[in-house]
Amino acid sequence: MQMKRTLVALATVTAVLGGIAGTFVPAMAESIIMVDGSSTVFPITEAVAEEFQKTHKGARVTVGVSGTGGGFKKFCRGETDISDASRPISKKEMDICKEAGIKYVELPVAFDALTVVVNPKNDWITTMTVEDLKKMWEPSAQGKVMKWSDVNPKWPNHKIGLFGPGADSGTFDYFTDAINGKEKASRGDFTASEDDNVLVQGVSRDKYAIGYFGLAYYEENKDKLKAVKIINKGSTKGVEPSLETVMAGTYQPLARPIFIYVSDKSMAKPEVREFINFYLKNAPMLTKEVGYIPLSSAHYELATKNFNGKKLGTGFGGKNEVGVRVDELLKRAAHL
Repeated sequence: MQMKRTLVALATVTAVLGGIAGTFVPAMAESIIMVDGSSTVFPITEAVAEEFQKTHKGARVTVGVSGTGGGFKKFCRGETDISDASRPISKKEMDICKEAGIKYVELPVAFDALTVVVNPKNDWITTMTVEDLKKMWEPSAQGKVMKWSDVNPKWPNHKIGLFGPGADSGTFDYFTDAINGKEKASRGDFTASEDDNVLVQGVSRDKYAIGYFGLAYYEENKDKLKAVKIINKGSTKGVEPSLETVMAGTYQPLARPIFIYVSDKSMAKPEVREFINFYLKNAPMLTKEVGYIPLSSAHYELATKNFNGKKLGTGFGGKNEVGVRVDELLKRAAHL
């Protein structure tokens, strides 16, 4: 896995997109491909961008990270060509894009196993139930469920250190929907960051901490973290996040597809069309390289067909779905 190579690039491109690094301007402005959005999808897109630029010397791909929500804000203002997203576009975002005349193609690019992690020194947890997580993270837990023993009396009588994505994160939206039953329904008294590396550091430094983020960030930091096996409702067996469990459909409810959205106006640019076709062709190899789970070859073939056929809109209609099947999603009628 090569996520480490992305960290320097992340700092650089974020500065570019924020207007800080004003001297970083390629000779041919029309060859710039602008991407922003999810920190979860970032490692895949950055890996694809690096490989693409090796063989397409006239193009420069900049990949920013402002969270799924932040990325859609830029995308719907026409500031980016592509938006990385760890959840589907929302109804509100659809309406904003529509008002601005922004249409798009929705492309799933990989599977993610949203991963719950604790400190390696944590010796009282190997598994947690969905009910345990709900009791810990639901809105009513704020100010009440403060110690591990408040979740389970067998656990330590010590304050929980909570770390999670910020409100602009698609991972936050998906986790709250899957665990608490409603997007953005969460206690607010936790350390939040759009930068998953901040969450990694927080959990790795506190024996009593717990957090959640995409699988790639766990894979990159296995020496600093311990993944928790999840016991889904109606089950008694904990399942670990992995390529095998996601593909088998047993890691529920925290397995999910992740996406890129491509502006129809940007599809008129030859370099964007080349980049997206390159992305979908190379995604099986590069998603594995950065710690995620590739879709099937049939999924990528259908996604490529949807892109080149300019199938505009989203298969979700403005609402996330836990446990959605990618093959069925790609065949749905699209909504704008």
